[in-house]
Parts: sequence; C-alpha cells; structure tokens
Amino acid sequence: MSELKYQVNPDRSIPWNALPALPIEKGLYYQLEILEQLGAAKAALGRLQGRSVAIPKPGMLINTISLQEAKASSAIENILTTDDDLYKAFSDRNSELVLGAAKEVLRYREALWHGHELIQGQTKFDQSYLIDIYRHIKQTADGIRPPFLPTVIKRVEVGSGREQIVYTPPRGAGIVEDKLDNLLNFMNDDELDIDTVLKMAIGHFQFEAIHPFRDGNGRTGRIFNIHYLVKKGLLDCPVLFLSRYIIDNKGEYYRLLDNVSLAGDWTPWIIYMLKAVEVTANNTYHKINDILAVKDSILKTVLTETTIRRPEALVDLLFTQPFSKVVHFTDKKIYAENTARNYLNQLCELGILEKRVMEGHHYYLNLELYRILGE
Repeated sequence: MSELKYQVNPDRSIPWNALPALPIEKGLYYQLEILEQLGAAKAALGRLQGRSVAIPKPGMLINTISLQEAKASSAIENILTTDDDLYKAFSDRNSELVLGAAKEVLRYREALWHGHELIQGQTKFDQSYLIDIYRHIKQTADGIRPPFLPTVIKRVEVGSGREQIVYTPPRGAGIVEDKLDNLLNFMNDDELDIDTVLKMAIGHFQFEAIHPFRDGNGRTGRIFNIHYLVKKGLLDCPVLFLSRYIIDNKGEYYRLLDNVSLAGDWTPWIIYMLKAVEVTANNTYHKINDILAVKDSILKTVLTETTIRRPEALVDLLFTQPFSKVVHFTDKKIYAENTARNYLNQLCELGILEKRVMEGHHYYLNLELYRILGE
C-alpha cells in the first residue's frame, strides 16, 4: 500500500529530481510497530543522557568514544584502520607522523567536534553547517556538487564483481539546494507533530537521497544525525555510537535505503534506524559504566600502592585516550618530563599500562581502556 502514498524512483539511471518533499505522509511512519520501537529507542537515549550528565568530567569519555564512532563511520566507506594505528595517530595528532586512513578517521572526529561547537551558536541547521562538516571531513574548499556533474552511486554486484549503478541522485541548477532547504526546514520545524528521533530517521534517508556532495555524504549525514539529537536536547554531547550498529548491519542499511526509493517501503527503514539508536545508546551506557568502574579501581590502586603525586590528574589523563606519552603530561604541566616517565613506568610494573615502542617513540597503553573500547 505504501507505493500509493510515496512517489518512488524505479529507474536507477535517471536523476531522482522527483524525490518527494518532506514531510512524508503520516501513515508512512505513524504505525504501531514503529511507535513501539520508538519507545524503546527513547528510553535507551534517556538512560544514556542521564548517565552522561552525571559524569564529573565528560570530556574524558567523549574523546575515547568519539574515536570509535569516527573509526566505524569511516569503515562504512571502506576507510579502514586498526585500533592501534588510530590510537597512535590520536596520540600524535599534531604530528607529521599521522598518515593514511588513520589521518582520515581523525578528520571525521575533528568534524564531529567542530560541528558540535558550531551548533552551540546557531538556532537552526542550515546549508552552511552541512558544507562546513563536509569540508572538515574531506579537507576541501569544495561545496555542493555542481549541476553539470553526472553523479551516480555504484556498488559491486555480488557474484560478478562488476560495478553496477544502484542510484542516481537529483541533479540540475538549483535542484540540490532546493531539496536541502526542504530537508532543513523539516528538521528545524519544531511545530511539526513528529517525534525528534523519527525526524532523524526520516531526515537521514532524505539527506542520503539528495547526496549533496561529491563525496563524504555518508559521513556527513551520520554526523548530522548525532548533532541533531544534541541540538534537540536528547543528548548533551555527541557520544552516541550509531555507526557501530550500521557497520555491523551494513548490508541491511543499504538494502533498506534502496527499498524506500524503489518501493516506498518506509517502515523497515525507520525501524532499522530506531533500533540503531536503541542498541547503540545501551551499548554506550554500559561502556561508560565499565570505563568509570575501571578508572575508579585504577585510582584506588595508585593511591594504595604508590607514592605518586597528583594521582587523580594522572589517572584522569590516562583515560582521555588509550595511548599516552610523556609529552601529554608535560604539556598539561602536570609533571616534569623525568617525573612523568618514572610514574608511567611504575604503572607498567603494576600491570595498569603497557609500554610500547613504535617507530622509535615510546607510548603507554591503558590496557583496560583499550579492552573496553574494543568490545
């Protein structure tokens, strides 16, 4: 029945200039199974928000969790790096040592935080926000793709290994801009009788269907998802790890995206996105609890088994990233160089840290933080 309510796009080789404007008809999203999953998603978000508000130093956790979000979101686009390479790169983030995929993943994280700061001073999302995020991800001065560009979406066909056109986004003078304006008006309109999380799910499809940029649309859209939930008050900080669910269910993600444009099949897509919110909010909640518990345990060990000065500052810094270096402590003026090195080596002897030498440089791995983030 949904094909009677939504104009679809059966010819994948022709630009979908007839992409329907938002909002979609209420019957496409106001259904019992969607509302039940929405309730579960909102409950999980509420619990995560309550936990994150209670954290005395949220920046400690936000750094580490946003690294994993950046890694997973980039992996969806086949930008792959190992945990070790990523954590090392984050530790060296102001260094020329950071190259390749790890550097690109860190750009995603920087875009996530740049956008978070940007929306604090804005009342609404606009095209300049989206362009800014895209430029940070791609490190480019480019903007919305020009109308002359024959953009198509291709995927490798299972079995043959050949690339196949699966979708052609809207194209033409002013068309992409007009459709983005409609999307942003929909997302910004708080008078519409549509729940915020439902709007995120609907808006994410619309953004990916518009495909406004030459590249980086998936990553830009996923950052927009998180920032939207923050701006609407469902999260204080961008700690929701949505990309992990998508990378774990990548085939389903693309199949359901296709089914909306091909058949107007909105229900499974919306349920998928709501389930992603529920699962990742619960996972992040448990991850935060695990990190805080092990941090407290390590601090007690440092207090009882060492004579380290300023133990709270030491342990706090160890939990801002998996790999620490002596320079992190000297830059923060917590310790002098020799003192920091001596203390870090003591923690290695206690089994809290593991000292690694990579490319001639010394790094101290927080073993428990590394384990929790990898789960």
